Amino acid sequence: MAVRIERLDDVLSNQIAAGEVIERPASVVKELLENSLDAGSTRVDIQIDKGGTALIQVSDNGVGIHADDLLLALDRHATSKIKENADLERINTLGFRGEALASISSVARLNLISAVADATAWQVAAAGADVAPRVLPAAHPQGTTVSVRDLFYNTPARRKFLRTEKTEFEHIDELVKRIALAAPEVSFTLKHNQKVVRHYRASLSDAEQAERVGSLCGSVFVENALKFSVTAAGMTLSGWMGLPIFTRATTDLQYFYVNGRMVRDRAVSHAIRMAYRDVMYGDRHPAYVLFLTVPADAVDVNVHPAKSEVRFRDSRVVHDFVRRALMDQLAALRPERQAFAFTPPAMPPPPPSPTMPMLSARPFAVGQTLPLSMPSEATHIDTETGEITFAATMPAVLAMPVCAPLVDVGEVPPLGFALAQLKNIYILAENTTGLVMVDMHAAHERVLYEQFKQVWHSQKNSAQPLLVPLQVALREREVENLLEQADILQRLGLQLERLGRETVVVRTLPNLLQEKHVVQLVRDIAADLLQEDKADRIETHIEHVLGTLACRAAVHARHQLSVPEMNALLRAMERTPHSGHCNHGRPTVKQFSFAELDKFFLRGR
Repeated sequence: MAVRIERLDDVLSNQIAAGEVIERPASVVKELLENSLDAGSTRVDIQIDKGGTALIQVSDNGVGIHADDLLLALDRHATSKIKENADLERINTLGFRGEALASISSVARLNLISAVADATAWQVAAAGADVAPRVLPAAHPQGTTVSVRDLFYNTPARRKFLRTEKTEFEHIDELVKRIALAAPEVSFTLKHNQKVVRHYRASLSDAEQAERVGSLCGSVFVENALKFSVTAAGMTLSGWMGLPIFTRATTDLQYFYVNGRMVRDRAVSHAIRMAYRDVMYGDRHPAYVLFLTVPADAVDVNVHPAKSEVRFRDSRVVHDFVRRALMDQLAALRPERQAFAFTPPAMPPPPPSPTMPMLSARPFAVGQTLPLSMPSEATHIDTETGEITFAATMPAVLAMPVCAPLVDVGEVPPLGFALAQLKNIYILAENTTGLVMVDMHAAHERVLYEQFKQVWHSQKNSAQPLLVPLQVALREREVENLLEQADILQRLGLQLERLGRETVVVRTLPNLLQEKHVVQLVRDIAADLLQEDKADRIETHIEHVLGTLACRAAVHARHQLSVPEMNALLRAMERTPHSGHCNHGRPTVKQFSFAELDKFFLRGR
């Protein structure tokens, strides 16, 4: 027998709608706070009892609700925020569906008090199917107070799925934090069980906004974040982006807003990951608080019941804009911007002195390597690995020339001048701020990596033929992967040909690469390509190859450098994008100020 179709009654319909919108107490707080912000409030007070199951009360000083509209506000899909179908294509408010109060009142006991300017306050109550037959006068200043008691009192199955009082309040606390980040001009007070837990004052100036971000995300984040704003193609991206030195093990410090609404969007998340991947270490995650402003008709916010997701009209344009904006900010960072503030002088550098040799100030050209020399005397050669250990007649630090103290600020470049080499791994330099330590391999790797990228993007074949082609034995699958990318590798200057089922022959090398370690280089590239997801963009393959080339070509530990060579690397770092980190995300430079050194050595005490 066919089952007949019947229209659901209003109570059941509202409870079904509440199941989509009201997941837990934090969901109620979200809906009420969004209504308060849409009402133009500058002050919002939130009172929570027992994690929100006993009481959720939100009071604001917004424009209020007219007395004649109070009953209508509790009806489904009754709203003042849209009037016609076209309005759905240009939504400028956080709420717009007109279902929040109706859904909440269907699963809780709701009381609504509101007053418009220069008028008497009125109130209305609702609980499940029971709505007060009339509006009653009340005492209340301009604004609105919504009290929600006994959440899920009539749907016990929903109530038993709630977590502990502590857990539910933590969700509310996090929700208020997210909204407070997006509304710095509004003050928020959050109470739990009659005790003030949070108080966020309105923040109007840049300093006050930074203070609010610090109170919400931690002062350490603000100290290690770059505040910026970029506008292009009718879009603006602004906020705070964490420096590469400030990373997280999880994504717990990532906040992204579109037109003031916190959302999750896969295209945007991917764009941010792509922007950071050149400077992020291992599987760490960046920290950020970002605000994207786009035309209202360029984004659809009506794709998720809880309005936590959006759909962009052209997600590719948004993706590329976000990625480029963040990449440009990261590329503009130099070691001196991350470690200390310094603006290079406009005057030319001083002539070299006998005690402080300097290399030519001309920029590195694509295809040019650092003139890295190595000691000629070797004490040990490993016959199995070919690794050479060089002798030193005295400790490396003592064997290096020492520079005269730096006096004139205008004459000193940001990273200063080299003093010595520590264990043939770190460069020690002095600048006007104090002591600079540089990991020479990580720094040189970044310099070469950026040069390789220039070669790639210039699409110039910068290769040197090998007098004797080298044969490299690989697995058959690795050979096939290399041949699939043969055109890309040849553009980089690495020409490979198949010699057998498990053998390739190398005929040319990039000019930036020396002939040593070629066999291992080819094996590393083959392994990288084998591990990469074939569905990923080819750019990922390219950057992995470029990174491997740079790592192999860079000077390695135990290579002794002369003072001019060390200075050459410092000057190259100052001109190179992302030079504060190698392409694996490891830091390249550390600044120790004179104040820090004096404090450690107790000078002046």
